[in-house]
Order: sequence, then C-alpha cells, then structure tokens
Amino acid sequence: MQPARRADRRPLGGIVGDCVITVDLVQQSGSQRAQVAIGAVVIAGWTGRDAAAVEEHIAELEQLGVRRPASIPMFYPVASARVTTRDTIEALGNESSGEVEFLLLQHDGRLWLSVGSDHTDRRVETYDICVSKQMCDKPVAATWWALDEVQAHWDRLILRSYIGLGADRALYQSGSVAAMLEPATLLARYREAGGNFSDGMLMFCGTLPAQGGIRPSRHFSFEIDDPVAGRTIRHGYGISCLPLPQ
Repeated sequence: MQPARRADRRPLGGIVGDCVITVDLVQQSGSQRAQVAIGAVVIAGWTGRDAAAVEEHIAELEQLGVRRPASIPMFYPVASARVTTRDTIEALGNESSGEVEFLLLQHDGRLWLSVGSDHTDRRVETYDICVSKQMCDKPVAATWWALDEVQAHWDRLILRSYIGLGADRALYQSGSVAAMLEPATLLARYREAGGNFSDGMLMFCGTLPAQGGIRPSRHFSFEIDDPVAGRTIRHGYGISCLPLPQ
C-alpha cells in the first residue's frame, strides 16, 4: 500500500491524502480487480438502532475508562494511510484489540460494501477516542459487494469476529447488521453533521458488543455473511506487539 498525496479535499471526517488498495469489486455481472484510491476515512461510532444496545456498548467501554460520546452517532476522522489489506499489523504494547464493522466505500459513483476491523488502542481510548483511532492500522477485506445488490435483504446480513487461531479460536462478536443504522440512514446522519460522502471515501459503520468483554488477542479474524446469496467475505490478521520502553 503506497500512500499518495491529493490536495484541496478536506471533507468532514477525512484527511487529505490517498492510499491505494487492490480490491475485487463483485456484482451480479461479474468480478473486477481494481486499484482504489482511498482519500478519506471516517469511523462512525455509536450507530446502533436499539438505544439499549448502544447503551450496553457505551457501558462496556466505560468499564475501560472511556468517556461517553458527546452525541450519537459520532464521526471520527482517521488518516487514510491507516487502511490496509495486509494480514499482519504492528501495535504499540499489548492493549489494542479489533472489532468487526461493515464498511461503505464510494467508488466511481457507486456504493460498495465490505467488512473490516476498527483496531483500536484501548489504553489511549480511555483519555481520547479520536487519538486512539489514529494509533492502529485498520485492516479491511479485499472483496467488496455492490451495495445495491444486497439492499433488498439487508437485515439478513451477519457480522462475526473471532480471536485466536486453531484450537484457541473463539467467537468474539456475532450479530445482524440490523443492530446498526442502515447505510442510507447512516449517510444521511453524516450529511446532517456536515459531511459529504463522495468518491474515494470509506466509512467504518459500527460494531457489536464483545462476547466476554473487550480484550486483546494476537490474531483477529472477521467476516460478513450473506445467507440469502450464499456468500461470505472474510479476512484476518495477526497483531505484532511492539514493546513499550521501560
């Protein structure tokens, strides 16, 4: 992934400058390999449809010392260079962890759907959520589905994540995308907040509670499953923990 600079674009929640990822854009007419320039990234937080479920996630993070959000939903900017399709990332210390999220991408005037991990430094998150989002790479899958081809059965899509490998692999998160605001509503809220979702923009769209609580692992894998079409997008990555100075 080679970052490249692009000037004169500074939308809400975006950082000027592109990174380029290789993706497979999948639609009913076939699949196309493409080089996609990601010029701006935004992470949507507190996107649950169910107010009680949102409160559960807020409480989950409060146990780690994370302050409650100022508004719901919130939109956090992230440097585009943090987006990666690699299968290994580096993180400082051992207090970071992943969380599965569905992703939206606008490319050539069309919306695309995939899945990624908002890997976050939990120690930093206790005093500044926005800074914590900048601390870690954001792994994303390389396969993307045309959003308009899944809209008719949107609430049937399932998100899952797992921690560990082999015999130690355990289900970490699981649930329907119906737990979060649907894409049209989420993008409308983004526009209301002053954003303009346009070509080259990528949005992380919210997560599910962790089963057993938020905790780190050395490997994180995630997927979005479409049981209606009988297909799944999967990705996983290892976490190499860099030692903190003593």
